[in-house]
Amino acid sequence: VQLQASGGGLVQAGGSLRLSCAASGFIAGDFAIGWFRQAPGKEREFVAGITWNDGSTSYADSVKGRFTISRDRAKNTVSLQMISLKPEDTAVYYCAAVWGMYTVVPTTPSSYNFWGQGTLVTVSS
Repeated sequence: VQLQASGGGLVQAGGSLRLSCAASGFIAGDFAIGWFRQAPGKEREFVAGITWNDGSTSYADSVKGRFTISRDRAKNTVSLQMISLKPEDTAVYYCAAVWGMYTVVPTTPSSYNFWGQGTLVTVSS
């Protein structure tokens, strides 16, 4: 499985961005896609996730109400719509996949088997 993250860029505080994660390869069965981010000097943290089959979602408290994750099963993509961006949202954003039947999206990076290359989001104040 290959994951390709895109959509990052420079935006002013209060602005919006939409990240996309395109999956290719063996896309079948039960799995979840998560978005993580890593700021300089900080650990990688969970942002949002979605189960592929039933679309159950999970969000970090810091992004609830501002970020929305969705999937397009026909296009094998997962999107992360980000609004009301803050300087503290600045980070490299990664999408990742983990196989398994989950009712709750895993939130720890070590749970995930496949990772995309990351896309940089910079929010200026």
